[in-house]
Formats: sequence, structure tokens, C-alpha cells
Amino acid sequence: QVQLVESGGGLVQPGGSLSLSCAASGSIFSINNMGWYRQAPGKSRELVSAITSGGSTTYADSVKGRFTISRDNIKNTVYLQMNSLRAEDTAVYYCNVLLVKQSGGPQFQYWGQGTLVTVSE
Repeated sequence: QVQLVESGGGLVQPGGSLSLSCAASGSIFSINNMGWYRQAPGKSRELVSAITSGGSTTYADSVKGRFTISRDNIKNTVYLQMNSLRAEDTAVYYCNVLLVKQSGGPQFQYWGQGTLVTVSE
């Protein structure tokens, strides 16, 4: 089995910062891609940011310049540093990983349990 455990969500004032973490564990040979998605009330889930095993990153236009994604390949952990937070960043944030369980095997996708980020006075 593979588990993704997220942490770091909570309440923060507009303009503040918050850091999210997602640690993967279990039957993992290697992790290819890791990313963060979010879903606000009444909205569809959207990709916030993603990072490849080589460190290449992508960001949604709405978070460019404010959020930074990073990963620790030894700890199998992905992070999302969120700065200059706005009310519209309020959402449940989900970690997503694309991994291989054995050498030469197929890729599998897993989701974290989600962590709530609320940006409000």
C-alpha cells in the first residue's frame, strides 16, 4: 500500500504565509511527479503546482510569484510554500503523486487526504 499524509493547513490572515507538506510512504520504487491540487466550495478541482523528479516545476497562473513547490527525494516529501495569501486561496489542498512500485513497472497515481487552508481575518 501507498499512503500520502498531508499537514500544514490552517487559518491565516490575508497577506500571510503557510507551508504544506505531503509525505509518501509504502510500496514505492520511485516517484516521478508530485503536485498540489485545490478545491474551493462550489468550484472544480484545479492544479496548483507540480514538480518532476528532476525538479522542473509548473504553476497555475493564479499562484505564480506567490507559491513555491519543492521536494525531498530522500524523504519522499513534497512541499508547498504559500506566501501573500489571499481570500481566494481558501480551499482544500490535495497532494498528488505519480509513482512506480517496482523497476520497469507501470505508474500509479495516489491522492492525499486533503488539508484545509482558510485565508481570512
